[in-house]
Amino acid sequence: MAAENIFAHVKRALIAAVWLAFLTAPIMVIRVDTVEKTVTWRWMHLAYMAAGSFLLALVWYIMLERRDRGKANKDAEGNVKESALARGFADPKLVKPMLAFGFVAAVAFPWIFSMYQTNILVSALIYVVLGLGLNITVGLAGLLDLGYVAFYAVGAYTYALLNHHFDLGFWTVLPMGAIMGAFFGLLLGFPVLRLRGDYLAIVTLGFGQIIRLVLENWSDFSFGPSGIANIDRPGLFGIPYSVEQATTYIYYIMLGLVMLTIFVTARLKDSRIGRAWLALREDEIACQAMGIDNTRAKLMAFALGATLASLMGVVFAAKTTFVNPASFTFMESAMILAIVVLGGMGSVVGVILGAFLLMLLPEYMRAFSEYRMLLFGATMIVIMVFMPKGLVRAKRKIYKINAETAG
Repeated sequence: MAAENIFAHVKRALIAAVWLAFLTAPIMVIRVDTVEKTVTWRWMHLAYMAAGSFLLALVWYIMLERRDRGKANKDAEGNVKESALARGFADPKLVKPMLAFGFVAAVAFPWIFSMYQTNILVSALIYVVLGLGLNITVGLAGLLDLGYVAFYAVGAYTYALLNHHFDLGFWTVLPMGAIMGAFFGLLLGFPVLRLRGDYLAIVTLGFGQIIRLVLENWSDFSFGPSGIANIDRPGLFGIPYSVEQATTYIYYIMLGLVMLTIFVTARLKDSRIGRAWLALREDEIACQAMGIDNTRAKLMAFALGATLASLMGVVFAAKTTFVNPASFTFMESAMILAIVVLGGMGSVVGVILGAFLLMLLPEYMRAFSEYRMLLFGATMIVIMVFMPKGLVRAKRKIYKINAETAG
């Protein structure tokens, strides 16, 4: 790195530290004790904060320069070189051993770790499937859905209500929840066929809020804010399970559902409908001009994404044995969307990594207490600044035509 660049970074970091010290001086320096009626001047606090902000700003500017230099590095064909993480996941020699080790570790996890750890991982696996479902709608088809949590709520309340009123079990309601999710996905899809961009986002956001408000205020139907308790956990041939055994059982159910979802979404991405979604995301007019049925493609994206969310709603209700509208707020939709964007829109592996990062990071940062969410937010900012395409950028298939063969 050239000396003039280092000097420029030091200068910018110093200016940032001075400005921050100036703006926060009254808060950092002056401490008023209203009981003793004294004023304490804490200049060292300001000095520590200024020095820390200077070092952080200096590291930030150096990393930004390295990122910009990395963008300039291109291969022989003019394409930006992929990150080491993306290259690692694309190498079959590394992928197969990693998959084998991951499968063995996943199967053995409940027998090695505590029930608390297993319960956390179940929640993470639920968000993996939710992220993969939203990845179909947003990452592949390019349809920004801010009300995705509504389908999650549909599945949860389908199981809760049918179990409460008719005593139907988990395995009976699971396919029914998927059907209900597909129905509501089509119900949302039809009115928004001609919308795109910000208008589509606003309508889907409104749909999510409508579902939540209906569940919150229609007490005769959904029991209102009190929710529904004592929901049955999944069973197997009527065998009674303890809480720890039921948690392990749900874990293996989720492991199977995650593997099935990964297989289905990966196959869909390379199928005819998957290529239609990608074309729809890039240019809707050109997509229609090429003879692709935009209506069918959009409705299938909404329906499939909603089906996966509703399935996870059924599992969530069975896991917690209690549901209420407070579990399905807009923040849940925002978190699922963050998983898709952070992992890499359109990337199956990226979404899985994003879900584990966003779900497990806050749990294992409890030791930092009140600074936990600050570190969590800072981690997200750093990743999105230095990896704007996500942890694993979606890789497109490239078809090369041999001129001699074509001739």
